[in-house]
Amino acid sequence: MTEPGPVRAWLSLGSNVTPQIQIASAIEALSARFGELTVSTIYESMAVGFSGENFLNLVVGIKTQLSPQALVAVLREIEMSHGRVRGGEKFSSRTLDIDLLTYGDQIIDQGSLQVPRDEILRYAFVLLPLSEVAGNERHPQTGQTYRDLWEAFDHSEQPLWPVTPMSGDPID
Repeated sequence: MTEPGPVRAWLSLGSNVTPQIQIASAIEALSARFGELTVSTIYESMAVGFSGENFLNLVVGIKTQLSPQALVAVLREIEMSHGRVRGGEKFSSRTLDIDLLTYGDQIIDQGSLQVPRDEILRYAFVLLPLSEVAGNERHPQTGQTYRDLWEAFDHSEQPLWPVTPMSGDPID
């Protein structure tokens, strides 16, 4: 019997506390743990649900043979090593937030483990970078491609812009 191959998982990363340092360090930690990464553009957006510093967000793709539960445990360890403290308010500043967005094409509903994450369909800062790196992949529940979901998404209330040395206007 052969071992199943690695599964493609998409992760959402976000930070608004020394975000350039936190994001760079998180990418380094993920690369050290999982090898080659697929990394989206980094986007800046205003805080959602509270008043705070702007966030940097991106999506990272990994291949893993870890179970979804074991993968989430690794992600929590990386968050904690970056000063993340859990148990506070849901909408608050973050040193580092890493969420498991998708795990192959699986649909998982196990308490706090919900895959695909509903944030994919709710937040521009998740859907835009996901559509950039996985545009032709399909959302396991809707069956639509992430590119089509982004094109249909009303992001007028959620401006975000790519982080570049010459950062431009928000994407409308």
